[in-house]
Amino acid sequence: MATVLKRGSKGAAVAFLQRLLNAAGQNPYIKEDGDFGKLTEDSVRWFQSNNQLVVDGKAGPQTLTTLKQVSTGPKSSKPEPDKLAIQNPAPIGSPHKDVAKPPPNVATLKLLDTSRPIDELIWHCAATPEGKDFTVEDIRSWHKQRGWSDIGYHYVVYRDGRIMLGRPIGQVGAHVEGHNQRTAGAVYIGGVTADGKNPKDTRTPEQRASMLWLTEQLVKKFPIKAVTGHNKYAAKACPSFYVHNDPLSKLAR
Repeated sequence: MATVLKRGSKGAAVAFLQRLLNAAGQNPYIKEDGDFGKLTEDSVRWFQSNNQLVVDGKAGPQTLTTLKQVSTGPKSSKPEPDKLAIQNPAPIGSPHKDVAKPPPNVATLKLLDTSRPIDELIWHCAATPEGKDFTVEDIRSWHKQRGWSDIGYHYVVYRDGRIMLGRPIGQVGAHVEGHNQRTAGAVYIGGVTADGKNPKDTRTPEQRASMLWLTEQLVKKFPIKAVTGHNKYAAKACPSFYVHNDPLSKLAR
């Protein structure tokens, strides 16, 4: 079971937490003495409130992960692709008869719980060229360069089907303006033609299988009543297909 630091906790892990809180801009500065007292609890609540986490004054996996990711600077050397291609409508694709399969990294993948209300899963594309690989760190870097605290999505699906964790699920995402509070955001690498000029459903068979598997797992974990795409809420192609015509949409409760 993951360690949760709270009032009364002591030791090196608490001192590290206090160091992260100070690095995140905690004011006034808290003593990094490894003793989780009222000032540390107040600081945790301050950080949780500022980063749209559940505010309980306890530092569990969601809060600790958010602290670490917020305090890490951009790392990717790859420039963010031009998003002009997905300003067009999504193409009308042929239906797929896909089967959900666990991702290649299922043995190490941990899908965390949260008390944050989540009743919708929204799918996106990364608007990256067909056939090219990008990582969660690339997207995190692009989003931080925009001034965001972290990657906007909660899950990233690689071309080989691996599912990577992005922003902690307990933190409100930054993926659809006006629709972040009660949603989870997931993205697949791809979404535009190899020349970067037009939207295209570039999902590999491995991605489609993993996207179905991830959706199934999240629907079991949270009371998700709708599985949708970004283009339901914005005049753009993203995720470069229509989720309501896809097997993904049939998985909602």
